[in-house]
Amino acid sequence: MIIGTWLFTKMRGELVGTDAEGNRYFQDKRVVAGTRRKRWVMYNGVAEASRVPPEWHGWLHHMLADPPPAGGAPRKPWQKDHQPNLTGTDLAYRPPGHTLSTGEKPKPPYEAWRPG
Repeated sequence: MIIGTWLFTKMRGELVGTDAEGNRYFQDKRVVAGTRRKRWVMYNGVAEASRVPPEWHGWLHHMLADPPPAGGAPRKPWQKDHQPNLTGTDLAYRPPGHTLSTGEKPKPPYEAWRPG
């Protein structure tokens, strides 16, 4: 956590709620006529934007006026659990034939033309 963000949060932040991962959501205490109140998140652990649940994402970006209920919105049966963003790590998905994939390179489905 950056000291400036921590200090700004202590001075001007009003805690709105927390999510299942322990991230805390704040909004500015000040209300200025004609402007929207600033909203931000203090991550619990590594600051990874993909860890913000959809309902809190909507609130952070002023798509929802009210924060989600405590415990989160009811989950639908088709919703999957969160998976971290692995892009740029050794665990990232690499399709067959990728230069960094560890498997055997597949043979192309065509025969290259050779001048004859």
